[in-house]
Amino acid sequence: MKSSINSRTNYIERVLELYLGLAPTPDRVSRLDRRLAENFYHERIELEQIEAAMILVSVRRLLRHPGTHDLGPIRSLHYFVPVIEEVQHMQISPDYISYLRGKLEQVKWLK
Repeated sequence: MKSSINSRTNYIERVLELYLGLAPTPDRVSRLDRRLAENFYHERIELEQIEAAMILVSVRRLLRHPGTHDLGPIRSLHYFVPVIEEVQHMQISPDYISYLRGKLEQVKWLK
């Protein structure tokens, strides 16, 4: 039983770590963010899907048309829910996600 508690805790902490690792996010999580990460665990959403969604959101925000207004910082993990749902219905190559992650690192989008 203890190992399932550890895996649950590790999962939640990893989701929150991924979230806080993005440049336009807060320095700490809220209780609502933590609760949503717990919901992701109970819904059995794969960490790879969550990370892919966060990377896609970040790239989309970065590559917006230059003439559009600036977006404010991301204030909640809930911001990623629609893209997590989108990613669950697509097949994204892990190599493509690695490529995008590298691009984000180049522009210092990742903390």
